[in-house]
Amino acid sequence: MRIEHGRIDVHHHAIPPSLVAEMKRRGVHEVAGAHLPDWTPAKSIEIMNANGIQTAVTSVSAPGVYFGDKQAAVDLARSCNEFTCDMRVKHAGRFGSFAVLPMPFTDLATKEAIYALDVLKAEGIVLLGSTEGKFLGDPSFEELMAELNQREAVVFVHPNIHPSSEQLGLGTPNFIVEFLCDTTRAAVNLILTGTLEKYPRIRWILSHSGGFLPFIAWRVSLANGMPEFVKNAPEGIMTYIKRFYYDTALSPSVYSLAALRELVDPTHILFGSDYPFAPAAVVDMERKTLDSSPIWDESVKTGINRSHALALFPQFKQLGETQSSTPVFTDESLVDRGRRLLANATAEVVERIRDR
Repeated sequence: MRIEHGRIDVHHHAIPPSLVAEMKRRGVHEVAGAHLPDWTPAKSIEIMNANGIQTAVTSVSAPGVYFGDKQAAVDLARSCNEFTCDMRVKHAGRFGSFAVLPMPFTDLATKEAIYALDVLKAEGIVLLGSTEGKFLGDPSFEELMAELNQREAVVFVHPNIHPSSEQLGLGTPNFIVEFLCDTTRAAVNLILTGTLEKYPRIRWILSHSGGFLPFIAWRVSLANGMPEFVKNAPEGIMTYIKRFYYDTALSPSVYSLAALRELVDPTHILFGSDYPFAPAAVVDMERKTLDSSPIWDESVKTGINRSHALALFPQFKQLGETQSSTPVFTDESLVDRGRRLLANATAEVVERIRDR
């Protein structure tokens, strides 16, 4: 794939010097059981060139920017966001950025989101599945959700390590299993709390093929029969699950892609590498695995590698290049109204059975 018309990597991490310094000062040398990689923009570009990645939308990974000091988190978020903005300017066309926020402090996070999107012109926002034990969908984040919804922001959801995962006492590195739990819990919570229904203009990208969500989607949809969730998810659980976008980072195998193929429209699947936490050899393996996958035909592979992302990031479009259409938000359609009424009826039946 020619670099002039190459992949768009939506899961590519930047590790700004200010973040490295803060983590070192705090004695934090690992992220979910993986050592903090030695990273520079030049190293990213080298990997991108080797794998036909034209543009990488960078993000700060777990554990984010909060290490116990609220003001330090605010300052670190601003420093990281200005660094990635400067990186985009210095390497025009090669980088975009998801701005990091000083979560879980909603008022401060909202201010930084406004600055990052309006002034720095970030491509979107990165939010961890959970921060300080609070999952996305928590009512305390309402102000931030409203602001992101107003701006039709793209939000990249990256997992974190929840305190409950730390208490398990398993010897398995947290990035292998617990990361996927964090993403899955956050996604389900966004649906069941009504966040996706209330703020439909936010476009959500889930890391690592959505964690376990594709595999448990039908099971999660049983919440359609529980009256307490019908109001929050009136269109039916599967409708909201299908709204998410899913990246392929560390998930290009036939097993995960087969689940996604059955679950969502292919236009909601995007290429992700997870560099530099996925080292060069793994990125090469991811690319080759996806390129040789029997799951998709060549047109869909082209979409996953590039054109599907253009629906979210049309600014990366090349002269004469087509792109997938962006979603149009309208008033409730007859189909949606039918789904809502059916869900309500189902919930009423379940409630009557419970009361017997």
